[in-house]
Amino acid sequence: MPLQRASVPDLVFAELREAIVSGRYAPGERLPTQRTLAAELEVNMASVREALKRLEQLRLVEVRHGDATRVLDWRASGGLEALALLGSVDGEVIASLFEARRLLLTEAARLAAVRRTEKQAAEIVELADAVARASDNQSALIADWAFMAAVIESAGNLVFQLIMNSVRELYVPRIESFARVVSDRDELVPHYVRGAEAIRDRDADEAANAIGEVAAAQERRMHT
Repeated sequence: MPLQRASVPDLVFAELREAIVSGRYAPGERLPTQRTLAAELEVNMASVREALKRLEQLRLVEVRHGDATRVLDWRASGGLEALALLGSVDGEVIASLFEARRLLLTEAARLAAVRRTEKQAAEIVELADAVARASDNQSALIADWAFMAAVIESAGNLVFQLIMNSVRELYVPRIESFARVVSDRDELVPHYVRGAEAIRDRDADEAANAIGEVAAAQERRMHT
């Protein structure tokens, strides 16, 4: 199907990215030649070259001069940025995302209790209250994200922060799909508050337990 003419390199990139991530092009498979892709998508060669360059930077393809461009197994070769490439969120992705989220937040809360500044501690307490005061799921989802992001930031671990940034690219554009994580907030709010107060009081074990309970409850909800 021919592509629209607006933002052509971006559209070519999106088309090829989706074909690779969805498995229409299998790992190890040769992509059609640049000339063939240009003809199929009804775009110029420059747009195809630019799209392939971006795919190579993301380690979705391997470009060898004088040889065909081959598809890489993005699950094995990709980095955290691959999260943002997923066009859809299926059950496997959700299970992996929330399992990793629980483990990350539990340890981040433990570190935050030790490393947080006074300003960060106050912000986390305020954000726990924002979750409690949220009038609807949309507001609660935003407050939940802000709370967890503040915990991660307070942990003072650069890699944790980069992981959170990558998760944001998958999570935030689809945030309404995750409404179950903040449903029945009366059950969750005491854990937010307990975790925030433990971080403020520098009680690392209590902080990890409380935030871990929130994340575990949210993980269970996304499995139902």
